[in-house]
Amino acid sequence: MKSIKPFLILQLRPEDEASDNELDAFLKFGGLTPENVRRIRIEKESIGAIHLEDYSGVLVGGGPSNVSDDETKKPDNQKRFENELKGLLTKITEKDFPFLGGCYGIGILASFLGAKISKERYSEDVGAVEIVLSEDGQQDKLAKGVANQFKAFAGHKEACQNLPENVVLLAGNSDCPIQMVRYKNNIYATQFHTELDQQGLELRINTYRHAGYFPPEGAEMLIAESKHEVITEPEKILKNFINIYAKPA
Repeated sequence: MKSIKPFLILQLRPEDEASDNELDAFLKFGGLTPENVRRIRIEKESIGAIHLEDYSGVLVGGGPSNVSDDETKKPDNQKRFENELKGLLTKITEKDFPFLGGCYGIGILASFLGAKISKERYSEDVGAVEIVLSEDGQQDKLAKGVANQFKAFAGHKEACQNLPENVVLLAGNSDCPIQMVRYKNNIYATQFHTELDQQGLELRINTYRHAGYFPPEGAEMLIAESKHEVITEPEKILKNFINIYAKPA
């Protein structure tokens, strides 16, 4: 990609291999090079002072943290990065600055906007899920060239229990009705992963087999099932985001 203002990628996976793989996937499916991004692993370093005008957009990845966990039981680093993210989201929402959050990213954005995030309903097992674009979703610029119904990889304990005020529902399914949203014109989040292919999912299954997403003894079966899935559309959403919002340096 030509010289652009970098995309700010905020990651929270504490495992180096999983974090590096997620970054590589953002680069691969976004059509980016390492020079096109600035990476901050917020689970171990402060976000610091961010001047949005220095960036093309902001991407937030997933991870084992849950927005809805008991505040008294959250580790100190999670409390710290969630407070920092809320501060950054204040700037992003005020400016309607390009933002794309995935998995944990939809939880922190929707919570910030007033939604209830919990484990009560709408969790999804690890693997491929059906995603259906709403009428608004079919007309959205991030869905250009994307099938109206497609499969994506997901796996989450918590989910949005309601749609925040002034947020547009772009996609959902029967198990988890809120799968993709837009706030204002440029602020997006998905419950599914736009950056995840089968190899990445296999790595995450092995990484998080004892994290409570599935019975540990079921890891091999999940990996075998994932090898039969053809996942093509989610990466188009990521690529559309990058192409639309990349700004000349």
